Amino acid sequence: MSLFISPSPSLTLHPHAHVSPSMSILRRFHLNLRSRRRLATVSAAVRQDTTVWTPAPLSEVEHAAESLFHIAIDVSDAPDLAASHTLAGQYLQLRLSDASKPSFLAIASPPKLAAKHGVFEFLVKSVAGSTVEALCALKRGDVVELSQVMGNGFNIDRIEPPEKYGTVIVFATGSGISPIRSLIESGFDAGNRTDVRLYYGARNLQRMAYQDRFKDWESSGVKIVPVLSQPDDGWTGESGYVQAAFSKAKQISNPLATGAVLCGQKQMTEELTSILVADGVSADKILKNF
Repeated sequence: MSLFISPSPSLTLHPHAHVSPSMSILRRFHLNLRSRRRLATVSAAVRQDTTVWTPAPLSEVEHAAESLFHIAIDVSDAPDLAASHTLAGQYLQLRLSDASKPSFLAIASPPKLAAKHGVFEFLVKSVAGSTVEALCALKRGDVVELSQVMGNGFNIDRIEPPEKYGTVIVFATGSGISPIRSLIESGFDAGNRTDVRLYYGARNLQRMAYQDRFKDWESSGVKIVPVLSQPDDGWTGESGYVQAAFSKAKQISNPLATGAVLCGQKQMTEELTSILVADGVSADKILKNF
């Protein structure tokens, strides 16, 4: 794309007018600035045009926990979109109309669910004034628009084979459990590893989603360690933050045979990365989906 920028009439000079070097530099600066602004506007428009939006109806909108909602979207009429979900940890954009601001949402369901049943599932937190709050107010049959699936997901190949990387520690907080559910239910040979733990942090049990799935996750070889930052009276499990709970337990017998998966608050992921690396775990074996 080429742009022609005509000179501003206000800059037309009398042929015999004297122009100081400083004035010439200043005028060239303003012309360059205007040119850059026009180029930035055109570039932004081009980037927006590359997003392909696919309309799809909601099939479920349900409470999953306090302030968290389970959303299911029927993509059976968009087989290419469904097939583009290939890895746990991938995400997409969702919008309610042309005018609404899109939200980035991690896909909670495993890729096989989209392939077999044509469904994407999400776990979302309703925040006042956000697109997600409006999404949670919709009903079954209401239509939203989805972008193509994005991201490289969790690169599980880095911690394969399971015989070599027998320990995998997984960490999630809040709605960050969403792509972790996708990972666990996709399968990453947890049953063939010696030690797979999920430290799952929430404020209290009322805010902890997927408790109904814990039994199945444990059966697949993943030990669940709930960590509550503000537990109710009578709670006897781990309290505080997941990084503190892990630091207290540690129990990494061989750091070179250990991998980790992190998803949640930035502070948590940064602190745990530092702790794991300090303990001898290779940074290349600490997986994130962003």
